[in-house]
Amino acid sequence: MSDLSGTFGLITGIANKRSIAWAAAKALAADGARLAITYQGERFAETVGELASELDRPLLLQLDVTSDAQIAEAFATVAREFGGLDYVLHGTAFAPREELTRPFSQTSREGFRIALDVSAYSLIALARGAAPLMAPRGGGSIVTLTYLGADRVFTGYNVMGVAKAALESSVRYLAADLGAQNIRVNAISAGPIRTLAASGVAGFTSILQVCRDRAPLRRNVELDEVARTARFLLGPESGGITGDVIMVDAGFHAMGL
Repeated sequence: MSDLSGTFGLITGIANKRSIAWAAAKALAADGARLAITYQGERFAETVGELASELDRPLLLQLDVTSDAQIAEAFATVAREFGGLDYVLHGTAFAPREELTRPFSQTSREGFRIALDVSAYSLIALARGAAPLMAPRGGGSIVTLTYLGADRVFTGYNVMGVAKAALESSVRYLAADLGAQNIRVNAISAGPIRTLAASGVAGFTSILQVCRDRAPLRRNVELDEVARTARFLLGPESGGITGDVIMVDAGFHAMGL
């Protein structure tokens, strides 16, 4: 793939070394990109800071995606330090744990609001902040992370499935809205991976087993495979792709019974 020296990216959603966002950040940095890495609150400050230290001159930013003020401050810092932006990887998602354990019909109004705000609206907010920094550089690429639970029912996924469905729809609307500025917006729908977020889904081990047994490749997807796909979608090699959801799940999505 092309050399990314002289390009700049913003990465959200890193929680630990098993995060898809972190694997993607490493793939981008390995090709020369300079990155701004965000963390959510003091809980993740130390872990994300230690990971970011492995990169070349990273910009470390605290960012709560539910705060418009923090989003504006983050992009102001990126503009000041980088002068522009070429890509954004949106890896942020959250739903209160209790919403993933109770029956879906018992989803609370507040739990629904939080899941949609953090997991879907945040993509819109980040795209709005990134666009003015991308347009002067001739455009850019925005990639978010979704899951097959947006289309099909997975036990224990509950309101997060609804949030991912909203996220995928947002990808299409943003792609249409920003395309005239040569800003592309896509999503990766990865198969199940043992991330921090996955630990909150009841029966996740069973999901791994079912996917492994039924996927055409007879295995689960690897973290680095998702990262390489993110690198492709964020880079110039995917210049003709926008408004799409790319499946990286060893083919599980193609199967029926």
